[in-house]
Amino acid sequence: MNRAAPGDPVPGTVHLVGAGPGAADLLTLRAVRLLGEADVVFHDALVDESVLALAPQARRVPVGKRCGRLHTAQRFINRQLIEAARRYRVVVRLKGGDPLVFGRAQEEIDELQSAGITVRVVPGVTAACAAAAELARSLTVRGSARNVLLLTPRTGEGEATHPWARAAAAADTLALYMASRDATSVAQALVDAGVPRHRPAVLVENASRPDARTLHAPLHAIGSAAEALGDGPALLLVGEPFAVAPQRSAEYAAPAQPDATRPVSQAFGAPG
Repeated sequence: MNRAAPGDPVPGTVHLVGAGPGAADLLTLRAVRLLGEADVVFHDALVDESVLALAPQARRVPVGKRCGRLHTAQRFINRQLIEAARRYRVVVRLKGGDPLVFGRAQEEIDELQSAGITVRVVPGVTAACAAAAELARSLTVRGSARNVLLLTPRTGEGEATHPWARAAAAADTLALYMASRDATSVAQALVDAGVPRHRPAVLVENASRPDARTLHAPLHAIGSAAEALGDGPALLLVGEPFAVAPQRSAEYAAPAQPDATRPVSQAFGAPG
C-alpha cells in the first residue's frame, strides 16, 4: 500500500467513483484503473461483488445505506474518508450509479475540501440510463418526450417536505429514485398532482444484472406490481416512452381495476 511519507499530513486523493448500476463491464476505464490502484475502498451496500473484485489489493470498508436498515451515518463516513486520505495516497469512495446523482456526494466533497484534501469525481452510469437500456426504450422521444426529470420523493431525517409531485406533473419522462417501496403512495401523489392515471409506468429491478426484471403497469396500478419486487435496487419510470412493453414480457396478473385499459406485464432476464 502507498502509505503517507513522514511530514506529509494530507498526501492522499479521494476519488468518488461511480460503480454504475451493477455490471462491472459498465464501469469507465478510469474507474477500473483507480480500483486497481486503490489502497482502500469505501463502498456502498449495493455495489456488486464483481466490481469490488477489481480492487483485490485494497482494504474494503462497507459504508452502505439501505432504506429501513442499519446504516453508516454520513458524518462517520466523512470522518473515515478524511482519516484515510491522511494515511493513504489513493482512496476510493465507490458509489452506486453516478456519485453526483442522489449519492450525497456534495456532503463528502465539502467535508474533504474543508480538510484540505483533494477530491476527484469519476462519473458512472446512473440508474435512469441503465433502466432505460434494460427496456430498450429511450428516455426522450422526438416530438413527444422532450425532457427527463430525475427526482426522489424521499426526504431524509430532519429535512423539510418538498412539493416533488407538483414538479413531476410537468415532466414528459419521470425517473423516480428510491420510490419503489412506496410505489402506491407515490403513484397516488402523482395522480393527485395531475399526472394521468393511465400513463405508462414501469419498475426496473437490478438493471444491467443477470437477474434484471421489469414490471409494467399503468400508473394507478404500479403499486400492485411493486409487490412482486425482490430485494434488489429498483427504479420507477413513468412516461409515454414506456407504453410498449418488451416483446419478451410475460403476463403479470395485477388486481383487476374497473377502468384499467392497458395490460400489465412482467419480464424477467437480461439482454442475452
